Amino acid sequence: MADDGTAELGDLVMRVARTQRRRFREVLAPWDLSPHHARALAVVVGRDGVRLTDLAEALHIAPRSATEVADGLQERGLVERTPDPGDRRAVILRPTAEGRRIRAEIDAARVADAAQLFGRLPAADRAELARILRALAD
Repeated sequence: MADDGTAELGDLVMRVARTQRRRFREVLAPWDLSPHHARALAVVVGRDGVRLTDLAEALHIAPRSATEVADGLQERGLVERTPDPGDRRAVILRPTAEGRRIRAEIDAARVADAAQLFGRLPAADRAELARILRALAD
């Protein structure tokens, strides 16, 4: 079978993914947050509160790991645990004002970083790349 360049495409996609992960860690450095904590904060802020089981599902992690992530965010004052009005045994993680502020700052920093990275490409290439990546992600 002749090499049609698909193996190189896979390698390039992996390199770009590694670059994105590295850049994400660098973007998060001023807030001393891990990517895992930042993603969890995004879920809590985006849903304006979430049960731990739903957080675990959203992050594709075990419920015990979600508890550890939530503990870390709570220790930093970014989320708080409140009683679930529908189930007294459960709690809802809700973002604090500080959590919302930090999430907004992270979002702005990520947008600026993405503009810098993808700004290397002309607008038509960015649109085509987005179309191709959506097709592969589905």
